[in-house]
Amino acid sequence: MEPGGESGCWFLYYAYGSNLLRERLLLRNPSAALCALARLQDFKLEFGHHQGRTSSVWHGGTATIAQSPGDEVWGIVWKMSTCNLSSLDKQEGVEDGIYVPIEVNVHTQAGKVLTCRSYQMKDYVSGPPSPQYKKVICMGAKQNGLPTDYQEKLEAIETNNYAGPVPIMEEIEAAVKAEKINSA
Repeated sequence: MEPGGESGCWFLYYAYGSNLLRERLLLRNPSAALCALARLQDFKLEFGHHQGRTSSVWHGGTATIAQSPGDEVWGIVWKMSTCNLSSLDKQEGVEDGIYVPIEVNVHTQAGKVLTCRSYQMKDYVSGPPSPQYKKVICMGAKQNGLPTDYQEKLEAIETNNYAGPVPIMEEIEAAVKAEKINSA
């Protein structure tokens, strides 16, 4: 049997950025399963450019979490197969040192505390996201029913007004369309 094929090989991944949107995560990690909505206490959502360089994928700042007493971040806990760990790390730019994996304890709506893997950007300069990136985060928040006041906070995020092409956005929108057709 393949390593990671047996049922005990799962990890929990806490998503707070573009991977809130199911279709975005499933592009690279088809076996992910939604586990819970959860809140990360004493952190806030920020956007930035790693070492001041703009993301070549999203053309703007990308999401990270920063410690901030009294604040909270809402997100999704995905249950993922450990054989997807390297593709998730790759998507998050771990080998390039853009994000580092961290362990966070998040609170589900049912009051359970779950220990999850998440990612935090290191060495970044704050900067607004592209409208396309913001849209994916807002779509994901809506799709999963994150609290309304948190969704409103996301909707209020200022963007950099980038209007050029974002190929991954086209890929995601095609996946969303296909899903609508399949579920109709």
